[in-house]
Amino acid sequence: MTNDRWSALPMPGGLVGRLAAPFGVLVLAGAVVSYVAAVDPNEHGNYPTCPFLALTGYQCPGCGSLRTIHALAHGQLGQAFGLNVFVVAMLPVLAFFWLRWTIARAADRPTRTKPGDPRLIWALFALIMVFWLVRNLPFGAFLAA
Repeated sequence: MTNDRWSALPMPGGLVGRLAAPFGVLVLAGAVVSYVAAVDPNEHGNYPTCPFLALTGYQCPGCGSLRTIHALAHGQLGQAFGLNVFVVAMLPVLAFFWLRWTIARAADRPTRTKPGDPRLIWALFALIMVFWLVRNLPFGAFLAA
C-alpha cells in the first residue's frame, strides 16, 4: 500500500462537501485582504514589526507584504511592486494552485500532494534566498521599501 491511498477516495457530501475546503480558504483569504485593506499597515502601531527586521535591521523576504496587500486592495499596483515585488509575483502562482485544487475537488479527482519535480521546490527556495540577500545589499535597495 502507498501513503496516497486516502487521497484516491471520493470526498463525502457531494459537490458542496468537496468544495468546502477551497471555499473556506477563499473566504479566509478574502477576510484577511479586507482587514488589511481597512487597517492601514503604514500607520505605526496597527501591526507588530517583523521580528527579523527588529532583531537584525535587515528585511526578510516577507517584509512589506502587508503594505503590498494594502496597496493592491486599493488598486495601487505600482506602489505594491515597489513594496515587495516577490509577493506581487507570487499571487498569480497562488491563484493557479488554488484554482487547480478547486477544479480537482469539483471533479472529484484526487488532489496532488507531491510536487512533480523537486527541482522546482529548490528553485523557488533559491529564488527566495537570492531575493532576501539582494534586497539587503546596497545595489538591491530598490527591492527594500
